[in-house]
Formats: sequence, C-alpha cells, structure tokens
Amino acid sequence: MSGWRTPALVGAVAATGAGGTLVVGAASGMPGTDLLHLAAFLAPAVVVTVLAMALARPLLARTSLRQRSVAIAGVATVVSLANLVVLARLMFLSTHDATLLTALLAYSLGAGIGTAVVVARTTGRELDRLAAAARRLGAGDLDARVGSISAGPELDTLARTLDEMGARLQAATLREREVDATRRDLMTAVSHDLRTPLASLRAMIEAIDDGIVDDAPSLRRYAHEMRRSVTSLSAMVDDLFELAQLDAGAIELETERARLGDVVRSALAAVGASARQKGLRVETELADAGDLPCSPRLERVLQNLLANAVRHTPADGTVRVLARRGPERLEVEVADTGEGIPIEDLARVFDPFFRGDPARSGGGAGLGLALAKRIVESLGGTIEADSDPSIGARFAVELPL
Repeated sequence: MSGWRTPALVGAVAATGAGGTLVVGAASGMPGTDLLHLAAFLAPAVVVTVLAMALARPLLARTSLRQRSVAIAGVATVVSLANLVVLARLMFLSTHDATLLTALLAYSLGAGIGTAVVVARTTGRELDRLAAAARRLGAGDLDARVGSISAGPELDTLARTLDEMGARLQAATLREREVDATRRDLMTAVSHDLRTPLASLRAMIEAIDDGIVDDAPSLRRYAHEMRRSVTSLSAMVDDLFELAQLDAGAIELETERARLGDVVRSALAAVGASARQKGLRVETELADAGDLPCSPRLERVLQNLLANAVRHTPADGTVRVLARRGPERLEVEVADTGEGIPIEDLARVFDPFFRGDPARSGGGAGLGLALAKRIVESLGGTIEADSDPSIGARFAVELPL
C-alpha cells in the first residue's frame, strides 16, 4: 500500500490543479463548449501524470540528488510546454503569443536546471559531509563531528542529531572504559585486601584445630582476632555490594525521609566505640538543621566520613559534625584535628581503592570515600574535601532540601 501513496498524492494534486484551471476558465467567461474541450484534455493529462510518476519513481530512486533536481525542473518545463501546445491547438492562444511563451518557457527551463544544479551541488556536498562523519563514527573515530552546515532545516537537524549521537556514543564508550578499568582495579584491590584477613583466619583456625593453642586466654585472644577479621570482611563486602548497586544505577532518588538529627546520632553510634577507645572528643552542632528531613542514605555517608576521621585523628583529638540550613540546600560538615590530607592526594581521595600513603591508610579496600561520593551524587548533591596539616581535614556535603 505504501508504494501507491506518492502516485496517489500526485494524482490528487494534479486533479486539484485541473479543477482549479476549469474554475479560473469559467470565472473568466470561457464558453461552456471550450470548458468541455479543456476538461477533455486535462483528464487524460492527469492520468498520464500519475502513470509517469509511477514509472519514474523507481528510476529516480536510483539517481543522485543532482539528477533528481534536474529531472524535476525539466518535467515542470515540459509539462508547461505541453500545456502551451494544447492551448495553441485549441485556438486559445495566437501564434505570436504561443511563440513568445515558448521562448519564455525555454528560458525557464535553463534557469530551472541551472538553479537545480547549484542547489543540488550545495546539498550534495553537505550530504557528503554527513556520510563521511557517519563512516568515521562507524569505523570507531568517536571524535568525528559534522559541525554546522547550511543545507536547509532538515539536513541541519540531521547533522545536529548525528553530532549529538556521536557525543553520547563517545561518553558511553569512555564510561565503559572507566568501568572496565575500575573493575580491573577492583579485582586487584579485593584480591589483595581479602588475602590478609583470610590468611589470618586460616592460620588461627589451623592453630586451634591442630591443638597448638588450647589455653583459655589464647583462645579468647584468637576469638577476638577472628571476630575482627570477619568484621573487616563483612564491611568490605557491604561496601562492594553497595558500590556495585550505585554503578548499576539501582539506587535512585527516593521518597523516604529521615530526621537529620537521628541520622547523625546513628552514624556517631557506629563509630562511638572506636572514638572512645582512642580518647577522641566527638562534638556535634546541628543548629536549626536537626529537624530537617533528609535521605536515610546520608547515614552511610556520615558513617564513612566519621570512620575516616576517627582513623586518622590521633588520641585526644577532636571530631566535629556541623550542619546548617542554606537557602535551598542542607550543608553538613565532618571535620577533625588529625594529620590532614596531603595536597597532592586531595584530588584523588574520592577515587575507588585510593588509600594515599600505605603507612597511614589502615585497613579496608579504600572504598569508603568513593561510596560516600557516589551516594551524595545520586541524591543530587556534592561533596568536597580540603585539608590543612596544622588543623586537620574537612569534608563538606551539600544536598538539595
């Protein structure tokens, strides 16, 4: 059915034109007999036009844009000449007028073909640019772009669409490469960090199983060490699982809300034992932000930031949690009086598996800060770090209210 739509449209347009011609003739006072004669000539002309279109369509489909434009200009002129011959044969035009119109139509043919060639050449050149950019993209050149063209709104839209597709393809490819690199780093880091607690667990279990250790004090000490290794493994697995969820886009903006004061208290409780063991002072200042609603996932962010602060703050130091309400955002800050972060490491503290100086990195796979950043960004916020060796480190989180 779709193959007949174009000929049908041509037939409708031709029939409308023929009807308009008869209406104009009647309005100009043409006798009824002449109108009948004119209609008798127009009816087969319409049929011939439709048949010619049906026959020419497959031929034009295999021609270039320039040849099509020239053919259209030629057909228009030939149809006009044919109409002129018919009008002259019907004695509607004098020989002088017919000769003059023929000369004008011959000039129109040249002008039409010339214009068609120029327009087709310009359009063809821009189409070649589009095709070249598409081929380069298909060959793997993700920097290929069409740029600005001047070939009409349709081709301009096509060029913009192709460039946007190239940009999205490039971004997706870069993201895929980053994910692959992260996955490789994950395998390396996890295999390294799992080896230590697993080796420790295996050695202690073998010692107990072989009867090397059987006195109560040693068994209690081994049990404590085994529990610490299991806790480290569990925390690592939890971080990996949640980070994988964020990478897969499984965590989206949520409707569930919690009170900021409750979230801060829960996060502090998770690191309270470690802070007390080191003799750290933990201070909170929530001002008027304590009752603000926030995502429950902010607890995991604060817990990771607080664990990092407690780990790198020496005994008798201070860890502070500050919060305040901005015009449109909630601002939360975790600061400590620890050794701070080297300036060269500030730009990388949120990278997965980055742990800075191995001598001060402590346990874990270096996922805590990376996970905090991913959660904050998934909630539409930002997180930044700065440090002064004489003061300590500070992490600032901003979330939309």
